[in-house]
Amino acid sequence: MRPWFVRALWMGLLHGAVQTGVSAVAVRSPEASSVRPIALALLIAAAVIWGAVDAARELEDRGMQWFVAALIAGPFAGALGVIGASLLVDQTGQEALWVALTGGAAFTALLVLVPAGLGMLLGGVLARKDAARGSARD
Repeated sequence: MRPWFVRALWMGLLHGAVQTGVSAVAVRSPEASSVRPIALALLIAAAVIWGAVDAARELEDRGMQWFVAALIAGPFAGALGVIGASLLVDQTGQEALWVALTGGAAFTALLVLVPAGLGMLLGGVLARKDAARGSARD
């Protein structure tokens, strides 16, 4: 399987599930205002860690892999979020789909791509430091 497909699938599923979960908490417990920032931090951490692992493993053409994955994960997560909200939360209708596939998808794509890029940068720095430390011991 292509690396971008795996990243798009799992990041889309994660974003769609978190979007549905945040919506469910907002409907059932409106006073729980700390859920949204915690969910956002979880999504950012997942992309940063995965990007850092890709850089440490020296995945070939990892920047393009994450770019394509972000472009696919955005609309996928938006559609999943609308479907999840429709089935599990508050009977969201198809009118929410257009917003999820445009602005929501763009935000999700950036929320995948930017932290993954940061993770790739950090992973590359850590891999170089580890390699320098290993060659200094030899």
